[in-house]
Amino acid sequence: MTDIATRATRRVASPRGRRRLNGGGPRAGTIFAFVIPFFLPFVLFYLVPVGYALWQSVRVVRRTGGQYGTSYTTFGGFEQYTKVFQNDEFWSSVGRIGLFGIVQVPVMLFVALVIALLLDTPLLRLKSVFRITAFMPYAVPGVIAAIMWSYLYSPQLSPVVDLLNGIGLHPDFLGPGAVLWSAANISTWLWTGYNMLIMFSALQSIPQELYEAAKLDGATNWTIAWQIKVPIIAPSIILTTVFSIIGTLQLYAEPAVLRQISSNISSTFTPNMLAYAVASGNNYQQAAAISVVIAVITFVLSFGFMRLTSKRAGL
Repeated sequence: MTDIATRATRRVASPRGRRRLNGGGPRAGTIFAFVIPFFLPFVLFYLVPVGYALWQSVRVVRRTGGQYGTSYTTFGGFEQYTKVFQNDEFWSSVGRIGLFGIVQVPVMLFVALVIALLLDTPLLRLKSVFRITAFMPYAVPGVIAAIMWSYLYSPQLSPVVDLLNGIGLHPDFLGPGAVLWSAANISTWLWTGYNMLIMFSALQSIPQELYEAAKLDGATNWTIAWQIKVPIIAPSIILTTVFSIIGTLQLYAEPAVLRQISSNISSTFTPNMLAYAVASGNNYQQAAAISVVIAVITFVLSFGFMRLTSKRAGL
């Protein structure tokens, strides 16, 4: 061992060895070669569109010579944002989506948590089958799922509606008081499996010795689930909640598809639908301002929730 250590010391002390220690790490060019495949698409497809949206949101269209005069685009400051905040349709859509999130997100995450806990218990058989079954709806594209459920909601086509009508119930899934919750049901069906998988993965990382020690202390499976497992996977629950808040404010596909069969969904039903409707009228500057406001609201809610819950959870 002495000879080996001596030879190693000599190699390090040699000029070649010093070059390896001082400059033997990856060069800047090599690091850049590995980073650019991510950095270039990030700049082109994220930073550039965001920057362009911000630029458009502070532009306004003016006309010279009256209503039929020549139009030109110029800097307008916060004029577009003032119009957004004065738009009653915008605040109605925000309130509607807020009600949607307050009800749908807790229900979806609770169902996902229950399924994850059931899949993690040793009492359940055929876990792989149940896990795939719970996750399978997430593999269905959102538009396809909305089309499937719209078939089940349609009074003229749905076998479910016919069955309920036959037993004396007369549901109106597309009525003014139910259409929002019909869209919520589609979102819950789509995303429960995704959130369940995140929670279940967190449960798999918990050492089994912890459960054995709890059982020796007399803890039941119910106690282990709600007093040990749930607090430990609290970061995963917080993460899925943040994702759900972001997804709620981005809601578009479900109500847009249901709008084709229901007159109770307008083109301004959600903030995203409002931005699309405004852009369809060639008012791109106003649509950009709406999009920026939605992004700011999303950031404030998700970041605020994360900070609040992280402090309470001691993270």
